[in-house]
Amino acid sequence: MKRKFKYLALLMAFLGLFACGNKNRFQIDTDKNRVEMTIKRFDKDLIQLDTLNLASSVELLQKKYPQFLSLFIENMTNSEINDRDTIGKILTDFVNYPLVQDVNQHVLDKFSDISGVENELSDAFTYIHHYFPNLTLPEIYFYVSGLNVPMLMNADRSILGVGTDFYLGADFEPYKELVYDYMLQNMESDRLPIDIVSAVIFSNFQFDSQENRLLDNMIFKGKVLYLISVFMPNRTANEIVGYTLEQAKWAETHEKEIWRAIIAQKDLFSSDQHLIRKYMQEAPFTAPISQDSPGCLGEWIGLRIVEKYMSKNKDVTLLQLMKTNNYQEILQNSEY
Repeated sequence: MKRKFKYLALLMAFLGLFACGNKNRFQIDTDKNRVEMTIKRFDKDLIQLDTLNLASSVELLQKKYPQFLSLFIENMTNSEINDRDTIGKILTDFVNYPLVQDVNQHVLDKFSDISGVENELSDAFTYIHHYFPNLTLPEIYFYVSGLNVPMLMNADRSILGVGTDFYLGADFEPYKELVYDYMLQNMESDRLPIDIVSAVIFSNFQFDSQENRLLDNMIFKGKVLYLISVFMPNRTANEIVGYTLEQAKWAETHEKEIWRAIIAQKDLFSSDQHLIRKYMQEAPFTAPISQDSPGCLGEWIGLRIVEKYMSKNKDVTLLQLMKTNNYQEILQNSEY
């Protein structure tokens, strides 16, 4: 038992060092010019909908969440609905559905106190505003979807909705009928702030490669993950990528072999989208590499390349990094 704890302690220390890397030059005082994030709890208000006084309850929701309620209803029905009676019926049917009732009670229990989430997001959004003052920082809404849609964003990116029912923990029984086992590790409440920051970055920086090769996809995702690691400096690399400690250790231990395999198999410059998905999409393992590997090794290698690039090129700003779409040049200048 003592050996096990010693191993975990060493592994945590190793991953902490890996997470720090050379990002200290981007560290800021988040108490200065702080962006305070207050999450709007549409989820709680919807769960507690008074169906016996439906008209007044819907009116309150419309007044409190005029834009988000419309976005939520449109997503549920694939149409714009403004009639209060129709909205009331839709919401009543939704909150009374047995699965939704079970999920909603767990949401109330799990997210009774979100001050920690708000504080971490305030830190991250302060970083984003500091380095990218022109980026759109959305209002954040929590909602429940009946395990249908994990996130919602409106057209101008001013509103981001997050389905709290997707972060109830790997042991939440209904998940086991809906998702594969390998997905469960990223359905913990601790993952939620990372996914929010990731969504904000992705909504403001689109993939812009004309060739759309594996290399381009890896480094673009690596840039996004690098930004997350800067904006969330207390998070380790394995948390940001979505790996367990053991998965991160496997990737680090076999890093040279992974890279050699990508080169030897001539995958790096491939535009085969089926192959690229095998490297980039969530899966139980990265099929072109090994059945013992974690999934998404393309993302992980992409992050390692970008970390090396930023370490070797200390004059490159975060804005310059994100504007650079010559992915082969990033690889060459990283000396990876």
